[in-house]
Amino acid sequence: MTSPLTVALVSEHASPLATLGGVDAGGQNVHVAQLAGALADRGHRVVVYTRRDDAALPVTVPLRPGVLVHHVPAGPAEHLPKDHLLPHMRPFARYLADRWREDRPDVVHAHFWMSGLAGLWATERTGTPFLHTYHALGSVKRRHLGAADTSPPSRVSCETQVGLGCDRVVATCRDEVEELAAMGIPRAKADIVPCGVDPAFFRPDGPVAHRGPFRHRLLHLGRLVARKGAAVSVAALVRLPDAELVVAGGPPPGDLAADPEVRRLRTFAEELGVADRVFFTGAVPRPVVPALIRSADVVLCPADYEPFGIVPLEAMACGRPVVASAVGGQLDSVDHGVTGLHVPPGDPRLLAAAARLLLADPALRARYGRAGRRRVLARFSWARVAGATEDSYRAVLAAHAPLAAGAR
Repeated sequence: MTSPLTVALVSEHASPLATLGGVDAGGQNVHVAQLAGALADRGHRVVVYTRRDDAALPVTVPLRPGVLVHHVPAGPAEHLPKDHLLPHMRPFARYLADRWREDRPDVVHAHFWMSGLAGLWATERTGTPFLHTYHALGSVKRRHLGAADTSPPSRVSCETQVGLGCDRVVATCRDEVEELAAMGIPRAKADIVPCGVDPAFFRPDGPVAHRGPFRHRLLHLGRLVARKGAAVSVAALVRLPDAELVVAGGPPPGDLAADPEVRRLRTFAEELGVADRVFFTGAVPRPVVPALIRSADVVLCPADYEPFGIVPLEAMACGRPVVASAVGGQLDSVDHGVTGLHVPPGDPRLLAAAARLLLADPALRARYGRAGRRRVLARFSWARVAGATEDSYRAVLAAHAPLAAGAR
């Protein structure tokens, strides 16, 4: 029987305590929270280190048995956009190093590139085994956004530094490993461990959200940022006259009217003549999300690029077919022609054609839904993800053991 570990998860901007749906709060927050819980279920002690962004926050907050969230004082104790956090990573790292000298974790696992920098700098001082998960790569973001990319100019070089300096990269999909190889990070240095989903929470049976008078419902769920492709979903609706589109995510419902992305999408829907069939919910409380997914006939995930994408897993766990752009992690999660359909990114015509195929055939939707549920149970439960992540931890610890013995 293996001994339990003390695991430090570093997630500088994505707190597991955050409200989801904002520009900087989404899949990474869910990933860190769920991974921490699943590791605790395996008997490990987990501390999540995240930046203190509110002066009223206590230093530590129990998330659940076995998991503690530790707020790190680095920069002002107020919300800052994640792209403004780089100057605060040195003090973040110094705090971690000081903390870990007193209470040394067995392994450090950083999430996102700035957490990776802080983790790398801190573990260089403490000699702690260090793994890293990117969640998104600056090279991919820059390729798609060009001049609109708001990331610090040094992001790609910093990501390369982290990838070369860490003991192991925990990549979320095959596509990411190839992107890392193009950056000079050896493929052999990466383990592929996908994101996960809670199949007990996201399940086919249970309450169903109220539906409107339209024959079909399409759902676009996630952070309301342009790259997630909500505009493509809106444009596809022109070719689906008997369907409504629910766009879920973004600011709280009371702030929708002032949100620039919501205003842009509403204007676009009006120009296309579909505004009466597009409904914005704003941020959806997490307990309500499964009922919303179950109310949909098809879930649309037409992102321009997607490092992994948790929404397709949530939809599949709820037994709903997915139409997803054939990019990034969605190539791994959605099995084309089995659990859903892949389409090229940025093409509302082909997105509509795929959705129409599913909407016209209830038996096909049901078959895809059952297959999606089976795929989630076989590959993407958090228990399986935590087990595979622990395997990566153990491999790194085994590699460190001879070094530690030599140091003695």
